[in-house]
Amino acid sequence: MKLAIRDLTKVFMTGAGEPVTALNGVSLTVEDEEFVCILGPSGCGKTTLLRIIAGLETPTSGTIRVDGEVLQAPSRRIGMIFQEYSLLPWRTVLENVAFGLEIQGKEREGRLGAAMQYLDLVGLGGFRDRHPYELSGGMRQRVAVARALAIEPTALLMDEPFGALDAQTRNLMQIELQEIWRKTRKTILFVTHSVDEAVFLADRIVVLTERPGRVREIVPVRKCPRPRDRTCSDFVDVRRHVLDLISAGSAD
Repeated sequence: MKLAIRDLTKVFMTGAGEPVTALNGVSLTVEDEEFVCILGPSGCGKTTLLRIIAGLETPTSGTIRVDGEVLQAPSRRIGMIFQEYSLLPWRTVLENVAFGLEIQGKEREGRLGAAMQYLDLVGLGGFRDRHPYELSGGMRQRVAVARALAIEPTALLMDEPFGALDAQTRNLMQIELQEIWRKTRKTILFVTHSVDEAVFLADRIVVLTERPGRVREIVPVRKCPRPRDRTCSDFVDVRRHVLDLISAGSAD
């Protein structure tokens, strides 16, 4: 799936009736099967951008096109994964993964079979009958990934999905996500606060300015072959450049 975002602006109204511009004229193209990370200072509109693409927010102006067609409502072709796992505690792992297919009206045997395939993909087939409270944070997030994949979207939007995990689990999840992406070839748009995570995962990194968010620079990471070595010179150079962009603040 190819996403084309053109001149996207979002203005919110405060409780006092004052306008606040979260995004201002954002333009970005995400190619089919590309892995793109979005970075920027807190409050620069990263999550707002993802919510607009997902159809959960309406832009004030600008357009989003999916394979050339204007996106005007939530699409089954786009899945979203949040930092909070949002799993249903009374359902088993398998039932949680199958939930989206149930909403779509797929019959029970078919949806459970499809859900099991994606549980196996994320390495949790043996935990199908467990409940979320019986899993670690990393395992819960893998269930959330499997649930998003089960509805077979062509693009995944991921909003700081590993932000609540400890450093070791986060690194393991990054490796697992790259392997899932390699196998499924989904288009992925991934929001993170971690420069290291962005350089490890992305084909390109979109650096936004402070609010109102604009595209400051798009940094390619293609010189770093996968699987990436965080100590190699190319990795360190990209990381340093992105850190400099973020610390520079808003664009002139």
